[in-house]
Amino acid sequence: MEEADIDILKRALERERRARKEAERILEKKSGELYLISEELKEANRKLEGTLLQKTNELQGVFDNLVDAYVLMDVKGNILAMNQSAIELFGFQDGSDGVNVVDLIYKEDFEYAMQSFNELVQKGSFSDYQARVYTRKKGVRNVHINASVISNDSGEPVAAQGIVRDITEALENEEERKALLLDLERTNKDLTDFAHVVSHDLKSPLRSMDTLINWLKEDFNENFDPKASETLELLLDKVDKMDRLIEGVLQYSSIDRSEMSTERIDTVALVNEITHTLEVPKHIDIEVGDLPVVEANKYRLLQLFQNLLSNAILNMDKKQGDILVTGIERQADYYFKVEDNGKGIPKSYQQKIFNIFESLNDDEQSTGIGLAIVKKVIEFYKGTIWVESEVSKGTVIHFTIGKEKHGRA
Repeated sequence: MEEADIDILKRALERERRARKEAERILEKKSGELYLISEELKEANRKLEGTLLQKTNELQGVFDNLVDAYVLMDVKGNILAMNQSAIELFGFQDGSDGVNVVDLIYKEDFEYAMQSFNELVQKGSFSDYQARVYTRKKGVRNVHINASVISNDSGEPVAAQGIVRDITEALENEEERKALLLDLERTNKDLTDFAHVVSHDLKSPLRSMDTLINWLKEDFNENFDPKASETLELLLDKVDKMDRLIEGVLQYSSIDRSEMSTERIDTVALVNEITHTLEVPKHIDIEVGDLPVVEANKYRLLQLFQNLLSNAILNMDKKQGDILVTGIERQADYYFKVEDNGKGIPKSYQQKIFNIFESLNDDEQSTGIGLAIVKKVIEFYKGTIWVESEVSKGTVIHFTIGKEKHGRA
């Protein structure tokens, strides 16, 4: 072999040696990279397994501690699993007693249940299903069910799950509530009718007494001494107070009657109308400020403002009496104030004045019903009332009227 051929061979071998070393270096580098990737994958896998275990435990905790009963079944209705609430509701030892949901359906609800099950399969879910079911320990129970289908990757239904709530007691309580409301309505009607009958029966002799006393005054006034005439006047005052007391009781009993109509009422016009009908002494000024338009029954609002203004007038002890009525519309209600500079109300009486037959003084004109009527009207309209007052300086009565559908009207 010639020397030139030997040099060529040597150079080829050298190139092959260098190429092999480079390949080994690359292979070593790639092996290291693969090792790092492998370690990263192992770490990621460990994290995924930890996360999966954590989520599985969390879901198991939710499954076990769900307040409502949870039932898992296959597409044929065979129960696969139940949570503890479902086991307690249906009375099973565990969630795999080989029971089919058909066995739990109350026989009279079977057709309805099958229709709902078909709806579940076709639509994938149903809600607000209410029916009766058999249980092993609690007998027949009323339940509310929301259910959905579980599908595989191909979209084929493989199972179904349902949340079951026992509503037996709730339905019984609702029936009791309805019965109590009906009984209350009957009682209220009876009381209202009774109040009308009693007021009529009581007013009749009062009218007779008033007539007889006035006849005595007309026929024998000249023969009466001043003391006798004063006594007759006192009797007439007592008769008048009794008449107003009976009328007040009748008004109080009829405040929450539901059949009264509502309308939009300009309270400025309403209060001005009241001030023109009241006997307002010359030394008392009633100022009407800005007031909102409200939706209510006019008769009820008339009672409310009339009694508040009458009370302020009755308790005015200043040479110059001032009464101010103001109000505004707010987001959720209407807010009003009735302010006066009268005798004021002691703190110990500021809540009592709204009780029926409670009166701050022994004035013959006071029946003790006016402010009780005010409070009852405000409560009917879902409002509140409170007092700020200082003896000898005056009183501010605050109250609100709600904007929601009022009371039972």
